[in-house]
Amino acid sequence: MPQARGKVIVLVHGLCMNDRQWTRQGHDHGQALAAALGATALYLHYNSGRHVSQNGREFAALLEQALQAWPVPVTEIVIVGHSMGGLLARSACHVAAAAGHDWPSKLRALVFLGTPHQGAPLERGGHLVDMLFGISPYVAPFARLGKARSAGITDLRFGNLRDADWQGRDRHAQKRDDRVPTPLPEGVDAYLVAATTAKRAGSLRSTLVGDGLVPLGSALGAHRNPRLALSAVPDSHRLVITEANHWDLLNSAQVIAQLKAWLA
Repeated sequence: MPQARGKVIVLVHGLCMNDRQWTRQGHDHGQALAAALGATALYLHYNSGRHVSQNGREFAALLEQALQAWPVPVTEIVIVGHSMGGLLARSACHVAAAAGHDWPSKLRALVFLGTPHQGAPLERGGHLVDMLFGISPYVAPFARLGKARSAGITDLRFGNLRDADWQGRDRHAQKRDDRVPTPLPEGVDAYLVAATTAKRAGSLRSTLVGDGLVPLGSALGAHRNPRLALSAVPDSHRLVITEANHWDLLNSAQVIAQLKAWLA
């Protein structure tokens, strides 16, 4: 990379997507931020069907290798995660800290775009359908088909981040949120961006539906258990855009303007 710079922005895509899908309607958050901040944009490609913790471990190692081989000294890292990508970023931070990697010392900010920190109701709905189908022998084959959904998708039931959140049991058997609390890394600025298809953020539809996939509360890190809630993120580091869906977060003019202001 002959144009490599000391500031690096790493973009992590979401479920069933890939690194090329950061470009939406001619806009790419990575290139826009790289130009505004004088940085180099890198794009992670991973198999979102695997467990978040497995991908997080490989992401942490891959980032360590990349920065060791970087042609100029790395002074600053920003990770931007869309949807599941945000969970992957959190998982990688946890693994890297435990492994003593060097890159976390360069990490300045984590940006989460529509990340289901506390899970997504669609996966919980799928789990409920599995249970109901399993009651009747006539529809049991459909229940088996439903259970074919990937490990990554079942991680979205409650937002699993660690191996300990799923190991030792059937991945379809997690009936309650018993995750090991995984706080955000200390000394790193965190920014939470959420969307709602409603016209205003305070409406019932806004609360329940959110961006169509992730409820507002989950994207903003709210949880009844204070050990799982992302309450340390200040209000000034939160943004809710209205009349927008989960994918609009990728090319919203309001979002990129706020990201530039936050990270400038």
